Amino acid sequence: MSIKLADIAEQLGLEVKELKEKILELGFEIAPRARVVDDDVAELVLDELGGENSDDAEPESEDVADVYDEMIAQEREREIVKSQRKKTAGRNDKKKSADKPKEVETVTSKSLEIGDSISVKEFSEKTGVNAAKVIGELMKNGILANINQQIDFETAQVIGDDLGIKLKRTRGAAQVEDFMSGNIDNLLQEDDKGDLEQRPPVVCVMGHVDHGKTKLLDAIRDANVVDGESGGITQHIGAYQVKKKGRLITFLDTPGHEAFTSMRARGAKVTDIAILVVAANEGVKPQTIEAINHAKEAGVPIIVAINKMDLPDSTPDKVKAELAEHGLQSEDWGGDTVMVPISALKGEGVDEILDMILLSADMLELKANPVREAVGTVVEAHLDTGLGPVATILVNTGTLKVMNNVIVGNTYGRIKMMCDHTGKALRIAPPATPVRIAGLNKTPKSGDILQVVKDEKTARSRAEEINLISKEKDFEQLSGMGKVLSGIKSDKILRLVVKADTKGSLEAIKQSLAKIKDEEVAIRVIHGGVGSVTKSDVMMASASNGLVLGFHVDYDSPHVKKTAEREGVEVKFYSVIYALIEEMKKLLTGLLDAEIIEVQLGRAQVKQVFLTKKKTMILGCKVLGGKVEDSAKIKVLRGQDAEGEDAVAGEGKIDSLRKGDDVVKEVTSGNDCGIRFMGDIAVEEGDILLVYKEEEKHRSIS
Repeated sequence: MSIKLADIAEQLGLEVKELKEKILELGFEIAPRARVVDDDVAELVLDELGGENSDDAEPESEDVADVYDEMIAQEREREIVKSQRKKTAGRNDKKKSADKPKEVETVTSKSLEIGDSISVKEFSEKTGVNAAKVIGELMKNGILANINQQIDFETAQVIGDDLGIKLKRTRGAAQVEDFMSGNIDNLLQEDDKGDLEQRPPVVCVMGHVDHGKTKLLDAIRDANVVDGESGGITQHIGAYQVKKKGRLITFLDTPGHEAFTSMRARGAKVTDIAILVVAANEGVKPQTIEAINHAKEAGVPIIVAINKMDLPDSTPDKVKAELAEHGLQSEDWGGDTVMVPISALKGEGVDEILDMILLSADMLELKANPVREAVGTVVEAHLDTGLGPVATILVNTGTLKVMNNVIVGNTYGRIKMMCDHTGKALRIAPPATPVRIAGLNKTPKSGDILQVVKDEKTARSRAEEINLISKEKDFEQLSGMGKVLSGIKSDKILRLVVKADTKGSLEAIKQSLAKIKDEEVAIRVIHGGVGSVTKSDVMMASASNGLVLGFHVDYDSPHVKKTAEREGVEVKFYSVIYALIEEMKKLLTGLLDAEIIEVQLGRAQVKQVFLTKKKTMILGCKVLGGKVEDSAKIKVLRGQDAEGEDAVAGEGKIDSLRKGDDVVKEVTSGNDCGIRFMGDIAVEEGDILLVYKEEEKHRSIS
């Protein structure tokens, strides 16, 4: 049975619309256009609303009142719980905020890595230090910066130290120029010297043919073959290690100074100590002198092994005397060169040589960082039929690992195989360790740099970039003389390899060259010899960015000429000593910086200052003597110094010159002129302007 809403509304004294709203409030469902409701609903509505709106309605029973009280209490309890939750959340947020510096301390107690530069905002975010505080620290160090300004790593490191934060530089791939020149100095730099640890020395053995280089290396290896290791060294990899007193020593097993020079010609600096082998029965020979000059030019300390002491015709004192003539004086003769008598054939003196190597290494304090990405140098490389491109790498710093992605010169790859000189497979190779690796896409060259990078994509793109620039460089290769001039701009030294037909001619040339002297530039004969120009001469000049001079000689063979062209080495031949000396003088004269001379033009007096802006003034002047030229320089004279001379208050230049309304090039004595002056000094009326210009005077070597 249904009851009309209009009837119920009339009983309650309400509008139908208001009744519907009341019904909805009571929790009953009703359609917006409904006109009737069930009698059960009508009865409940009337009970509820009638009691609420009727004055004579009976009061609620005590049970109903209790229910309402309980509902109100529950509602209040819910509100209290909500309020407590909000307060707890607020306290937690404050606690997190208060605890944040402690979290930062935990993070910053470890090393943070950043690049070569970083913005103040990023520095603040990475370290957790408020940006305002970072800016304040920068201001303390004399640097004004905003939140978006970039600061370099060195500045960030200073600020980090002040804030108790340790920073490390993120190492990216080396510059293309470094890869192409073989320059690993930038890659070996360490920001934190605390990361450095002692590393084994790297030794190269050099000397004249048949003086016992190979015998000495064999004696050293035989003395260090591990018991039970069948066959000892099972394969030649160009380098190997031996152990002495629990310490490792790395030997470059290369064919004498030629490989040493070849690597130097590409910029690689891998050798710490050179062992010079000289036969006690033969003494100093031409290749001995070459080896000495190579080691000296490379700045490598030399230990002399006087070999074949077991022979009856050995004369060690004669050898020492001959070596002294070339700048190597034995310690027992009052010099500083270590000389050890040995017999490589009998194994005598080998231990003493190794002891001297370790002593020299201690004095050199050789260190490297074993926990960084590896950097290495290619000692030699070849194409293996089974493994593909294979290279012998000397690890300069860091630790090389199997599966590392690497760039090697203009090649790249992932190390799939790594072994030592015994053929034993290795997974890691610490600093100064020689290893053979496989997994490159092409065969690299001796002297190329190896660097570990983060992924194969980086390795490939960087190698392609190096390869592209390398081809461009080959196409635009400097002439031999251009290479020499570009190479000596930094230290102003012209390095020469001199070859002559006789010893007398050689000495005469060297003495004449020694007389060419100047405070700014100099000549250094890095090697001199008798005979034709050889490949070794060319490679030495290439390694030192020098010239080869030949007097009454020619190339040893056509192959040597091709080597010189390939290496970009200038080889010049002469038949008259005077012509040789004069050309060297002309060459050095071109390297002299021109002398700057001040030429005074005239003097003018400031009569009036018309306009003053920042660093710019308009001056009305009268030329007292000489002339005033447009674009000339000015010294502002004001008062006198202690010696009674005109005092220079400041300097500037003439930006524009006028005579009347006309712009002119110069104004002569007795005339008025207008000068637009540019400078840091505020010019005043009465100041004297000393007008001058600077000229270059080219000097010559007498």
